[in-house]
Amino acid sequence: MKAYTEMTKEELEKELADVREEYERFRLMDLHLDMSRGKPCKEQLDLSMGMMDALNSSVDLSCEDGTDCRNYGVIDGIEEAKVLIGDMMENSPDNIIIYGNSSLNVMYDAVSRAMTHGILGNTPWCKLDKVKFLCPSPGYDRHFAITEYFGIEMIPVPMTEDGPDMDMVEELVSKDEAIKGIWCVPKYSNPQGYSYSEETVYRFAHLKPAAADFRIFWDNAYGIHHLYDHDRAFIPEILAECKKAGNPDLVYKFASTSKITFPGSGIASLATSPNNLEDILKQLSRQTIGHDKVNQLRHVRFFGDISGMVEHMRKHADVIRPKFEAVLDCFDRNLLGLGIGEWTRPMGGYFISFETMEGCAKEVVHMAKKAGVKMTEAGATWPYHNDPKDTNIRVAPTYPTLEDLRMAAELFTICVRIVSAEKILATM
Repeated sequence: MKAYTEMTKEELEKELADVREEYERFRLMDLHLDMSRGKPCKEQLDLSMGMMDALNSSVDLSCEDGTDCRNYGVIDGIEEAKVLIGDMMENSPDNIIIYGNSSLNVMYDAVSRAMTHGILGNTPWCKLDKVKFLCPSPGYDRHFAITEYFGIEMIPVPMTEDGPDMDMVEELVSKDEAIKGIWCVPKYSNPQGYSYSEETVYRFAHLKPAAADFRIFWDNAYGIHHLYDHDRAFIPEILAECKKAGNPDLVYKFASTSKITFPGSGIASLATSPNNLEDILKQLSRQTIGHDKVNQLRHVRFFGDISGMVEHMRKHADVIRPKFEAVLDCFDRNLLGLGIGEWTRPMGGYFISFETMEGCAKEVVHMAKKAGVKMTEAGATWPYHNDPKDTNIRVAPTYPTLEDLRMAAELFTICVRIVSAEKILATM
């Protein structure tokens, strides 16, 4: 089939009538399918059920150094967990704090602490006239929700296949002292699945911010979430690059096991410089007497070491790889060559990013919802939910069954074709 823009009015009207008929067939099925969030499916969660047997009432819950995990204390996490997560994050255990279950909680705390008490002796952000954050867009909606909640002005920065537009990042942070941070998902980004290039990481490490308390919020959510063994993303380790560049305090690096074991029952972590760690631990010692060390020990006993975790993630990939491939195959089969959409082909992570024709994303999502397929809200991947061109839709393939996913992807492409055809016909 030729591109929609090359069709005559009569051809496009015939095409629209045909796809409307297909849409009605789906609508009458009374579907209830959810592709709105990047959640692990049941088969993925089942992979971690052995963790429930890693500890029981008869085992010793002591660490190698004698710490009793049932009791108070060890505010920065047990050493065994710091070693395991350090290997996962490619950082020394000495640079890591192990928290509770949610890395998003750790990011929220980092922003909140900067607002109320400042960073390394700098003025608390709440006492400043203006605080700004750079937001690579499309990006992660929950990142943007944190900064919006604290009244921080968000500045969109275009994303490329190599990462954020670094010319823009460098210029903005070097000239504006009100810019205090940037959100980053450096590997298999949310939602495009892009991974930062070596040059991008190098340029981040060599930033010269006007604000002494500027921090890169480096959310390594998908650091080991590869879909393919033979084609993986490798990026330089940011803390090491910052140290070499003479900027050791520039980064807060976050990670968790939420999409490795059980979301809501994993362990979260922060890796950063000794100066930042000391600053953070002062606040943390007022906030808690220690996080869940039993859960930390459970993860260590289940995985053993990083090789056990890597092998575990291969099993995750085997579950979700066919889902990504099914969606991409459907997009290729139904949309390729029509000139009405573009989509990414991630090699890892949890999402596919879809770009509609300008002004079509909201209507596509609305049509899909009317027919029983719930998508991420159009605009959610931009600060303030304001996608200036109304083009981006985040597709989350992991949670539905493969059969449901194929049906949802088919319906999605039908919605794209209808909305696009209507838009083009309106200009003829």
